[in-house]
Amino acid sequence: MAWYAYCITDQQILNNGIRSRRPALLEGVQGVNGCAVFSYPSGEFAVVVSEFDGNREKLEQKALLEHARVVGACFRAGTVLPFKLGTIFENDEALRQAVRTNRRAFGLSVAKLKGKAEMHLKLLVRDGSLREAMIDVKLPDTVGGDYLIKLREKASRQRERQTKARALSVQVHKLFNPLEEEISCKKMDSQGMLIDIAHLIDSKSIEKYQNRFSSAAKQLKNCELVISGPWPPYHFLPGKLRTVAGNS
Repeated sequence: MAWYAYCITDQQILNNGIRSRRPALLEGVQGVNGCAVFSYPSGEFAVVVSEFDGNREKLEQKALLEHARVVGACFRAGTVLPFKLGTIFENDEALRQAVRTNRRAFGLSVAKLKGKAEMHLKLLVRDGSLREAMIDVKLPDTVGGDYLIKLREKASRQRERQTKARALSVQVHKLFNPLEEEISCKKMDSQGMLIDIAHLIDSKSIEKYQNRFSSAAKQLKNCELVISGPWPPYHFLPGKLRTVAGNS
């Protein structure tokens, strides 16, 4: 039997403090393709799974929401280490082997992320001073002096966007004061760029974090600011946990 995996957690969190030796049904939780969801025990951990007999490549878009819904339900109970969408273990042994191999990393990660939550900030920057920097420079098809001039111009505009993004991210960090952060930036159109920021915070400070939003929205000029969360700590897993699976 293949297992579709959503996340890993401390099994006692899902079983009312009781350590089980057999997979236990999680009542009231529906998984990918409407399947039942189980807590599959492995030592002190539980891997949250559903039976799977389909094709990973044919998982529909709605599977992303179904996957996130299960992870979110477990996150409300305690610390989780989410698996990426489409993580499948071909059989019981593959699942148990993955946990055995990564037991120490799982333990350290659970300890690190215990009591933590992830918040998201999206900043859509529409700054008149950046209008020229937002316009793409088209490189000519032929090499030569004109090509080098355009290449330098393109690099200059990229540096200008990066400088603006760094300055805003520093300002956001000071306003929200997270434990950790991950930042990405991309050009949206000829007049704007999107800065996507994930913040790791203490779960007890969620309300305080949310209250800082109004102040931040006033201080961050020429920005449209959107906040969401709390979420499971998707962006703050060690790299090896992002891809661990029997066949992910």
